[in-house]
Amino acid sequence: MSFSLDTPSAQTLKSEAKSLREERARAGRPLTHGAALEEVARAHGYRDWNTARAALPDRVNVPFQVGMRVKGFYLEQPFKGVLIGVQLAHNMQAYTVTIQFDEPVNVTPDFMFAAFRQRVVSTVDIRGISPALRGNGQPQMRLMKE
Repeated sequence: MSFSLDTPSAQTLKSEAKSLREERARAGRPLTHGAALEEVARAHGYRDWNTARAALPDRVNVPFQVGMRVKGFYLEQPFKGVLIGVQLAHNMQAYTVTIQFDEPVNVTPDFMFAAFRQRVVSTVDIRGISPALRGNGQPQMRLMKE
């Protein structure tokens, strides 16, 4: 069974139960929808599906989603691109985002030597600002919806 990297919600667990049912059916071990929900709920640490359903919201509104068009500044260089990866950090307060830039971005301050990046991974908070700072005190990444 595979687990989603989304913030846990009732919808996430339902999707996992559907995937589990499909997996088991392919393996020749069919599973009812109710049994799949129960198994997924226990895998997430809940006593049963009803307990999980009562504790979890229907959906979680996340600020960043895979496929979203974004813009911002990376190492103080402007960019536009698309989010190709989003993962909730272990502290549940930040996101690790992977961005594919539309145009490569020069990440060196000295234009005598260029180092272009087309894809970067960064950690940002819910506002899209990286907690990691550059030497001049500016955040490494400032990210916003396009």
